[in-house]
Amino acid sequence: LDWWQADRYCEQRFAQLLFEPQDSDQDSFCKLLHSHHIRGSVWLKERDSVLHKTKRRRGHTVPVLVFRDKTDTKYVKVLSDFPALPAVTACAHLQWDTRTQEIATIFSYAVPAFINEFQLRGFVDEEGFVRFALIVHGHHSPYLPVFRADGQWHHFCVTWQQENGTWAIYADGKRRASASGLCSVGSSAPQAIFGQGTFIIGQDQDSLGGTFRAKESFSGNITDLHIWQKVLSTEQIEKVRSCWVVEQDLVFGWSSNALEVESTVQAVTTQLLCPGPVEECRVLEVGSRGFSYASCLQTLPFICLYSKDAYWQLKRAQLESSHSLASRVNTLAVRTVIPDSVFTSDVQDMNLSVALDALDVLAAVLREGEMPMLEPSDLLAVLQLLKQVSDIEAQEGDELAVLEQLGQYYIEITELILEEQNTGTWSSISQVIRGPMAVVELCDRMVSLLVPLLTAERTKITIQHGNVGLHRVTVKNMWFGYGSLQRCLSGTGTSAVSQDVAASDRAQKYLSTTVGTAVISSTLLSDYQEISTSVRYRLQHRNFRVFSLFLLHVSPDAGGMWSTAGCSVMMSLPDSTACFCNHTTNFAILLQVYEMQRTTKEEFTLQTLTFIGCGVSFCALIVTLILFLVVGVPKSERTTVHKNLIFALAAGEALLLFSELAKTNQVLCFMVTAFLHLFFMAAFSWMLVEGLLLWSKVVAVNMSEDRRMKFYYVTGWGLPVLIVGVTLATSFNKYVAANHCWLNVQTNVIWAFVGPVLFILAVNTFVLLRVVMVTVASARRRSKMLTPNSSLENQIGTQIWAMAKPVLVLLPVLGLTWVCGVLVHLSIVWAYVFIVLNSLQGLYIFLVYAICNSEVRNAIQRMKDKKKA
Repeated sequence: LDWWQADRYCEQRFAQLLFEPQDSDQDSFCKLLHSHHIRGSVWLKERDSVLHKTKRRRGHTVPVLVFRDKTDTKYVKVLSDFPALPAVTACAHLQWDTRTQEIATIFSYAVPAFINEFQLRGFVDEEGFVRFALIVHGHHSPYLPVFRADGQWHHFCVTWQQENGTWAIYADGKRRASASGLCSVGSSAPQAIFGQGTFIIGQDQDSLGGTFRAKESFSGNITDLHIWQKVLSTEQIEKVRSCWVVEQDLVFGWSSNALEVESTVQAVTTQLLCPGPVEECRVLEVGSRGFSYASCLQTLPFICLYSKDAYWQLKRAQLESSHSLASRVNTLAVRTVIPDSVFTSDVQDMNLSVALDALDVLAAVLREGEMPMLEPSDLLAVLQLLKQVSDIEAQEGDELAVLEQLGQYYIEITELILEEQNTGTWSSISQVIRGPMAVVELCDRMVSLLVPLLTAERTKITIQHGNVGLHRVTVKNMWFGYGSLQRCLSGTGTSAVSQDVAASDRAQKYLSTTVGTAVISSTLLSDYQEISTSVRYRLQHRNFRVFSLFLLHVSPDAGGMWSTAGCSVMMSLPDSTACFCNHTTNFAILLQVYEMQRTTKEEFTLQTLTFIGCGVSFCALIVTLILFLVVGVPKSERTTVHKNLIFALAAGEALLLFSELAKTNQVLCFMVTAFLHLFFMAAFSWMLVEGLLLWSKVVAVNMSEDRRMKFYYVTGWGLPVLIVGVTLATSFNKYVAANHCWLNVQTNVIWAFVGPVLFILAVNTFVLLRVVMVTVASARRRSKMLTPNSSLENQIGTQIWAMAKPVLVLLPVLGLTWVCGVLVHLSIVWAYVFIVLNSLQGLYIFLVYAICNSEVRNAIQRMKDKKKA
């Protein structure tokens, strides 16, 4: 295939055309090709290429200025007389020093009337892009990304003209930014750049021709600087980039004789590889094991390269596939629309008619909704088909109605694959397709296919299906409404977002960032080329306070990167936010989720209360257990259940007191966690038994006492052993929390305790309500029989006591005080209430079931009487 077909072939298989191999890998690649009897050339993709089409390169020997490190002494002065410049273009080749991220001044032009008359500055952002800003008459453009800070040579041009202050920045042959308004405002007309100034390379002039500062100096290499007193056209800039000089209106041409070089600035000669007019692409010469260029239209062999993780994820998706979507679509279409494998299928050479039929059938199958969730192989097959359709080139004579219908189907399928139930599927192919932002890129390519629909009579196009749509006029707009892209993106695309420092303080902990609005895409077109301009927009969202605004840059390889660069919040309301950005791209507002953190003092107070309460409870429970065992309390179901509950709770309290000492020893901490889980689970199980026993006393149950006790023991001890055993068997490696000896709350392990506890609390709450109802009804009947003439106040008092007594007596043994745990996240007050009620549960049991228990008091009295006798 030719280079373009080869590149498209690999992309449609979720791979990349082979990059230029490293020296260490070159031999293995050549041996692989020899084994397949390939002796000639194979296509390569250049790592540093930022062009859509690679150009032939020719050698160009030039003097280079080397600015090694940032200093306040290194500078180069241009020895040329500058006239007044109503328009200007400055171009050069630049190699940026990747070791520093501080702001650097590439050049500065100062006049006596104004020091910052004409200046170019730049810095490396966190995403690895060099950002340029242009200064004219002291007016500063925004810093915008122009090329990657990869240590390679890059060509740049900056243009400015007096009329409207229109400016532009080009890098590597492509316009990266442009706008107007970089001029004085007010009653006076915009002025030209003053003449007879001083032009310095590598330093910012704080006074005319001097007063340099190291932190603003340039570090790197620069060559081939040319300055014109006019705005060069795109064609002329491309010619300059190809190392041809445009002589007309040239103010300064690169020459060592026209430069005053400071002694510590090194001047060397190097050869640049400049792109030329013939399309040639990089190739690996298998025989000689070297690299060269060949016409991109040649048909040569090629290799598609996968990352190891992506390859195995693709293989797994194919092996686990049921092929249900493919079989249904292919059967309905009576041909192969979706192949069985993304590896072996031939990429179809589609035209509009074939693409329309394929999307029609696919949309019909997805629309039926018989498959609640797409399999990974299904989603990959759909994306592969969408890639093929977006690569179609509209031909003259194509029916416009067919083209518009194709757009309708495309947007509908996009909406269907972004539905919430497919969130897990997107995650399962994260190594192959890095997030659903790939869909945004595909839709953007699809919009360009609809160009023929725009005519003098029809000036705009709008296609919408559900939460996804596109609108094309001079400005190209797309939107992905909340409920489509967001739910997939929140789980996959926001991990790289840094937390907003302004929204965080010592009482808050950053948890995550989620998409809070629709994602919109806006691009301004001029002659089918994208240009950047400022934009104002308003996004509606759910009610929340906007902690931070983020701007979404589409990066298909990274799955989308978030940045605030160039954007600010103009107005924030509870349900919407108005924003201003100085360039067009894809926009959304993110909601940062914070967890309220307790202060160190609050944590210390809670720990102290827990330690004291558990200590008191442990002592009270041991005393209660001794009393039950020693004083001769009559044996019964109730006392047996009480003893088991007290023993389990006392063992759990003791381990809880010891757990802080055990957390330094990993093995010991694991054992303590397992036994804590077991004994507290047993305590709750016996609380459930307390509820069941109470129910058996209220409602007639056809079960003998012996059978009941066996059932109670199985429930009280057997169930906890089973739960702990299953949890250890399934989650052994993620069982213990990171910072203390308890279950890991960051995984689903915690539900092995919380789930059964919630069930037990629900059952015991129902039991308690039933007991209260029976007790109140019984008290009402007794009151009418014994005191039929009592006053209304006495009857109400009797009923209130009848209601309060069982609640007070049964709360500790039924564990209902643990319900407060559900409210702990609302306020620190609930945390104190929860700690006090539950850490003193043992003391409460001692008071109610030992001190106030008539059976215990009678047994003690019998012991006293026996001693006296």
